[in-house]
Amino acid sequence: MRKKFLLCGSVGWCLEVMWTGLQALIRGDSTMMGKTSLLMFPIYGCAALIGPLYKKIRRFPAIVRGGLYTVGIYLTEFLSGSILKHFHMCPWDYSKAPHQYKGIVRLDYAPVWFATGLFFEKILTKPS
Repeated sequence: MRKKFLLCGSVGWCLEVMWTGLQALIRGDSTMMGKTSLLMFPIYGCAALIGPLYKKIRRFPAIVRGGLYTVGIYLTEFLSGSILKHFHMCPWDYSKAPHQYKGIVRLDYAPVWFATGLFFEKILTKPS
């Protein structure tokens, strides 16, 4: 589990840097500067729980599994964001986004979390 936690934390960091770099390009920033926070590593590491969950739900259709992962990601994002916000340490702030809740989660990211959950499922369940 430790290796999978480290894998998920690292992959999460890389995905976030790519995502924020792409957003910078869309905003017109040709440097495409991507960024993340050290605080995100353990949050992304929690995706390692997808592996054991998959063993219980592998017979479900991908749309159901992706939906469950999406809910889990939202819960993780909301709980970790709420705790970090309480200590004025939250590295993200969605308060200016149109479909946000308490500045911590963005409802319009549901398709992103759906795909991300299925992506993590694939990297965590592939044969070693």
